[in-house]
Amino acid sequence: MTRVKFLADKQGIYGFDISGHCSVDGDDETGKTVCAAVSSAAYMAANTIIEVVGCKYSADIDEAHMRFTVKNPDSIAFAVLKGFKLHIEQLAGQYDSNIKIYGGAEDVKD
Repeated sequence: MTRVKFLADKQGIYGFDISGHCSVDGDDETGKTVCAAVSSAAYMAANTIIEVVGCKYSADIDEAHMRFTVKNPDSIAFAVLKGFKLHIEQLAGQYDSNIKIYGGAEDVKD
């Protein structure tokens, strides 16, 4: 199971923390596909914020873990992260046995 936590304050989402694998047994095709979708979306959001928007950031990436936070996020970074949240919520709705959104997500401004 992949766990996704969105990091937010009163201004909006400023980061995320993703851990685990979507695969149920380490070898199921659906889990591998969902895991790739989550990873791709996370990297796209992070790379857009870093390379296109130009925000300062902090990242910690390891096997089955990615934590990404934006330092002094602007409205564009907030919008990118809000889009990432929407994407993950929709994936979690389709693949609820593979993705769980937890902690703090209910406090995130929509």
